Amino acid sequence: MEKITELVIPLFGIIFTIGLPLLLVFWIVYTKHRERMRLIEKGMTPEEAKQYFKGTNKIVYRNQFSSLKWGIIIFSLGAGIFIAHILEDKFDMGDGITGGTILIFLGAGFLAYYMIVKSQITSGPDSKSELPKN
Repeated sequence: MEKITELVIPLFGIIFTIGLPLLLVFWIVYTKHRERMRLIEKGMTPEEAKQYFKGTNKIVYRNQFSSLKWGIIIFSLGAGIFIAHILEDKFDMGDGITGGTILIFLGAGFLAYYMIVKSQITSGPDSKSELPKN
């Protein structure tokens, strides 16, 4: 049984590290080829195709507060882990306290982010804009 696992594990490792990326690249190339063939079948010229796809790769909205969001979330995660570690060591609380503490601090971080962004948007020069997505 050990000889089979000694052979199978490296084989799967090679397949997944080389085979899956190659399969992904093949799929992307094949999909673009199929799309181009359909455009040719419909009789579109390259210029018409460019006009058809013009503007499809533009970013519609960029969140100007994304750095603030990730800063607050990472800080909250670190604070949750730190507090959970203190509670486990100093007060002999069980291991189950870690998950709950981290989730509580992450939730507080998201709420803090929401409150900060909401106050910035309502008091900013462009108060008609909506809250950022993501």
